[in-house]
Amino acid sequence: MVQVLLFLAGLPVHLVVYFIYLMKKKDQTLIAQLDGIRSELSKKHCTDQWHSEYADQLVRKRNFLQEDVSDKEIHKLSEKLAGNRLEEEILRCTEEYLTQNRVRKETYSVYFHSLLKRPEFLLYTLLPGALMYALLLLFSNPFLTYIAERLVQSVLVIVGVAVLVFTILYISPFDPASNILGESATKEQIAAFNQLHGLDLSYWQQLWNAVKGIATFDLGTSFAGNEDVATSIANKFPVTLTIALFSVIMAVVIAIPVGILSATRPNSFLDYSFMFIALIGLSIPNFWQGLIFILNFSIKFNWLPATYSPSNHLSMIMPVVVLGTALTASIARMMRSSLLEIIHEDYIITARAKGLTKIQMLWKHAVGNAMIPVITVIGLLFGGMLGGAAVTEKVFNIRGIGSYIVDKQFIPDIPAIMGGVVYIAITISIVNLLIDILYAFLDPRIRSKINQS
Repeated sequence: MVQVLLFLAGLPVHLVVYFIYLMKKKDQTLIAQLDGIRSELSKKHCTDQWHSEYADQLVRKRNFLQEDVSDKEIHKLSEKLAGNRLEEEILRCTEEYLTQNRVRKETYSVYFHSLLKRPEFLLYTLLPGALMYALLLLFSNPFLTYIAERLVQSVLVIVGVAVLVFTILYISPFDPASNILGESATKEQIAAFNQLHGLDLSYWQQLWNAVKGIATFDLGTSFAGNEDVATSIANKFPVTLTIALFSVIMAVVIAIPVGILSATRPNSFLDYSFMFIALIGLSIPNFWQGLIFILNFSIKFNWLPATYSPSNHLSMIMPVVVLGTALTASIARMMRSSLLEIIHEDYIITARAKGLTKIQMLWKHAVGNAMIPVITVIGLLFGGMLGGAAVTEKVFNIRGIGSYIVDKQFIPDIPAIMGGVVYIAITISIVNLLIDILYAFLDPRIRSKINQS
């Protein structure tokens, strides 16, 4: 696969170089020399001599073994043996000539790689082969190759998500024209609406238009409100992303120490208390927790604003805590179970036997390995927070991407939903890429596999 990509990237260069290779391969001097070897052997009457020798040997063999072989058959077989020996002699003389004159029979691959070592060749082919050289540089570094493979996978995931979401919306029973225009709309008005937004086209035409719009960052206009989808999402998505990021930071800062403390003191009062609180955090629904927070911290104590306001940073505290509660509980439980499993591994017991303190053993050997599954959980839950923040956004009146998609899905407003889902898919893909890179830093086994590939 890599060689095919390199060949396609450097196709203009390969066409010129292959033509030169063919011309060099048809060296008339070499051909003349080989013809000369054949002619010289013919002048020496080597074939006649070999023919006579083989015929004499075959006659003696026939007489000794008393075989029923005619003279005609012996003559024919001796001619064949003499011809084979002539070809062998020509091949031997040819190899001697090539060796003495340092002429090598090169394949195209060997010839092209020999040109790559010449600075003047690289200079002449820098512009037409720029993409090929960029790929060579990329594939020469295992870590860059690892990142590039993950980027390609992310692009395929985004395209797959777009196709799946569009297909679901296309086969859904909702009719955008009827929902927007109302029940009193005439057939002519519905037909005009469908024609205006391309809903009268076939499935494949609509799908191609949707994917092409995503690829060119032209998400079109929404059915309801006729607003530019890209602009609307650009205004709403940062709010959801900011809340999700702060929730993750809060969860990591609280959950990692809690998980470590619980794992180092298993079955203690502290461990039971932390895990009981984590279980409560997992069990509380977001909307109920949000309403309780508003009733107490906003209405009763008047400490925090009940609804979100971009100009008031305090209004972000309650949404962040509500959204991050379940995430904090999940990470704490995962950190505890992962660290408990690592602590009982043989290499940890060996490290303790060598005299390492408990603190040294934890931070040098245990915590780093225990973080690998925790990072996986963080990445998965972060993606769920982006799409599942709609409930929290509704409770605190936040105009984010989650509530935007929920509002649009009942129409269904296909451009708006597609745009929101693709933005979320891109963000999740970037987060997963960062997680894969963190894997390589935390786990030496992954680094070893990358270097060996």
